[in-house]
Amino acid sequence: MKILVISPVYSLAGVPLAQFRLAKSLSDIGHNVDLIYGCKKNKFQEKSKNMNVIFFNKFRVIGMLFPLIKYLLLNKPKIIFSAEDHLNAIVVIAKILSFSKAKLTVSSRVTPIDTYRNSHILFSKGWFLKKLFPLVNSNADVMTCVSRDMIKQYRKIFRYTKQVCVYNIVKNKDSTKKMKEKVKHPWIKNKNHQLIVASGKLAEWKGFDVLIRSIKILEEKKLNLKFKLLIIGGGPEEYNLNKLIVKFKLTKKIQILKPITNTLKYFSKSDIFVLSSRVEGMPNVMIEAMMCGCTVVATDCPTGPREIIKQNQYGYLSKLNNPKDLAKNIHKALKKKVSSKKTNKIINNFSALEIIKKHFLLLKIEKDKWKFNL
Repeated sequence: MKILVISPVYSLAGVPLAQFRLAKSLSDIGHNVDLIYGCKKNKFQEKSKNMNVIFFNKFRVIGMLFPLIKYLLLNKPKIIFSAEDHLNAIVVIAKILSFSKAKLTVSSRVTPIDTYRNSHILFSKGWFLKKLFPLVNSNADVMTCVSRDMIKQYRKIFRYTKQVCVYNIVKNKDSTKKMKEKVKHPWIKNKNHQLIVASGKLAEWKGFDVLIRSIKILEEKKLNLKFKLLIIGGGPEEYNLNKLIVKFKLTKKIQILKPITNTLKYFSKSDIFVLSSRVEGMPNVMIEAMMCGCTVVATDCPTGPREIIKQNQYGYLSKLNNPKDLAKNIHKALKKKVSSKKTNKIINNFSALEIIKKHFLLLKIEKDKWKFNL
């Protein structure tokens, strides 16, 4: 089938990477896939011979409307996969104006508490999106969220929504290969300690300041624990976080590394992964770390971690914005790991074939067009 997967912007993580994995997995099983990004934030590094990658070079989602109408008129895809509420609205409008008969599935990836927080302000982005949401709800064939708690939040804001939970793809054909790549970092090459890793945009909502403070607490307790922490990422808080590391005299304990395309090679050589976020949709990076064998320590933020970790069954759940509780759970994780055999039950829910199967069932695609045997 001719399939379109679309995302507002290309970057090395988050929604753009999830859309790439979806497009790549669909092309791997034999479908003719176009992957459209509005623009690039980073140099495009993820490549595939089996799909066509298109950049509209539009830095605002509204600018994607007319190129998308033209694309739909010329290419006539059978299925469209869109993600993020602002793009979903544009895709619905483009589909209506181009008279496209494609089946449309739209996904929400960010908690609506964040997306619609300014919806009470006249003519704000949140206000416009809230006005357009019923249009999306009535014209999309399928609406999904990446966590069950997100759906509950949407139903508090909008009385009726037909959203269902479908996770992002984390485990695919490329995962094992990427996990086995070598890492030259001295803390990994000459490892005589446990390695803690964290990864994400260095922004306030990711809570890396809380993580650094929790490491300070562990150091002050003099527990004689041999460990180091690598934080992988870039962003507006980088200067402040490095300043905090210096202030707490933790430069020999914590390092911040620049963003890299393949974080899996670091995760697979680490012992503990910490998610210190204040808010999430469904943290794919946490699932990736579990897949790589890390024991996960995560904050009980909205939304996602509790749904996966449950009552400390598959990791350690910590109080939000609480360095002391996060330190306590990192200590627990350093002392007692969660077995990979246990977490594999979770990882299978994020496999490419499982996710594609769910999408095709929801879209009522005939099984003879699925192109793979389940």
